[in-house]
Amino acid sequence: MPYLSAPQKYMRVPVTRKHVNFLPDSSRVIARYFMNGEEPTKDMLTLVFAMSDAEVHTALDQVLREFAYRHRNITRLFNRHCDNAKGLIEKMQINFNGISEERKLLIGSYLTMEYSIESTAFFNPSIIPDVDQTYLEEGEMRVIISFRATGEGHISSIVFRRAILDKNNDLHLMHIGKSMDTAEVSQKKSYHKGRFVKKMKEMKIPEKYSKVIVEDLPDHFEYSALKKSVNNILKDTSISDSRRLALEEITWLVDSYYDIEFHRDSDISERVIYPISESESGGIEDARFVRFTDDDGCVKYYATYTAYNGHAILPKFLCTDDFTTFRIMPLHGKGAMGKNLALFPKRIKGKYAMLSRLDGVNNYIMFSDRNTLWTDPILLQKPKYPWEFSKMGNCGSPIWTEKGWLIITHGVGPMRRYCIGASLFDLDDPTKEIGRLKEPLLMPLENEREGYVPNVVYSCGSLIHNNNLILPFAVSDYSTTYAVIEMEALFKGLKN
Repeated sequence: MPYLSAPQKYMRVPVTRKHVNFLPDSSRVIARYFMNGEEPTKDMLTLVFAMSDAEVHTALDQVLREFAYRHRNITRLFNRHCDNAKGLIEKMQINFNGISEERKLLIGSYLTMEYSIESTAFFNPSIIPDVDQTYLEEGEMRVIISFRATGEGHISSIVFRRAILDKNNDLHLMHIGKSMDTAEVSQKKSYHKGRFVKKMKEMKIPEKYSKVIVEDLPDHFEYSALKKSVNNILKDTSISDSRRLALEEITWLVDSYYDIEFHRDSDISERVIYPISESESGGIEDARFVRFTDDDGCVKYYATYTAYNGHAILPKFLCTDDFTTFRIMPLHGKGAMGKNLALFPKRIKGKYAMLSRLDGVNNYIMFSDRNTLWTDPILLQKPKYPWEFSKMGNCGSPIWTEKGWLIITHGVGPMRRYCIGASLFDLDDPTKEIGRLKEPLLMPLENEREGYVPNVVYSCGSLIHNNNLILPFAVSDYSTTYAVIEMEALFKGLKN
């Protein structure tokens, strides 16, 4: 009788969890615009205008005494928020320009509220090398970590931390600033009509509603012209709900192109990319940052994220050179649908490459000459093992290694448990899978199962440092920590 060997046991890749926790912090607040409806605001304004100059002075002093130290240049915000009410004030037959500076500031304070951006959750991190790598010891790397910060009403924004990874892969967090800084916004002035029409089709905005808006626009049109045209039609109270929604979606789309700039004297930990356009009024979700090196050696930092307005999502694209100024725009093409888009860190044979999960279940890959236009998605991976049978996706941008493109994945299994896995793909042709872990790289431990969404480990981006994978991950959509995996052991597991 021939000898039959016992089945070879699969050995999981060893993972070292680090004892670093990033937790929600309710003290991190921004001052945002707040208006409690037109009629209540009129009533408030009437009371403020009835105050004497001395009463205004005293009331403003009290506000500044209690809130000025909590915000960077809060009077600038008060002025801006008062300006937002200019139309309403003039409707009350009051000369806006004749209002004293102190009274404007007091009005602005009534139109302002504090919002705790991190009070509910601090999760879904990505990590990239910092722009500046000077003054470091051997084996160290300065990094920027992005997080999805969530506050009241589950509104999410993007925040940052700066840290140093030492030669032992221990993370040393740098100083965290106290005065949160929201960005100055400049709207894009000109739009390409053809691309705009294609994006409306992708968003399934009925042509019968959009045609009347765009048919008279020139090939390149101004932001103000489109907004004015849409708003004029929206004033008609007799239009149907479906047409009103379509016109509002056109406005959301045009509002999705903008530039933002932070103050140079703010620390990166004080900068928050808070929802600005109507398309992201419900939150900015799961930014996947990547350090992109072009063929000419030029380096830029990109991120994909999901904009949510309460009932629809819009994949968006962010670009920066210095994490002070950012350009933000929507992604286009039939491949730029759904969530889970992640850009490769370099071109492949002259083309940009992007991961996607446009059907909500499987991983896809796309190639393009433009980093904002994505068509012709190619099926890359399907769920294969029990821990990912429900659906799978990426956990951030692919990582270049000499052995292939390393893609960290996530899979959803029984009881909607999220686990993290890994796959390896050919460098020249990343549609070819070289290896794939049979078992999860990370699964929720007993002390990681409780949170805003139980039984979840999740990441939006990792990197390699000192021949180790540095993998930050969220714990049940509540907090964040990180793990370290030796690359040699990971490659061995992928080949098996």
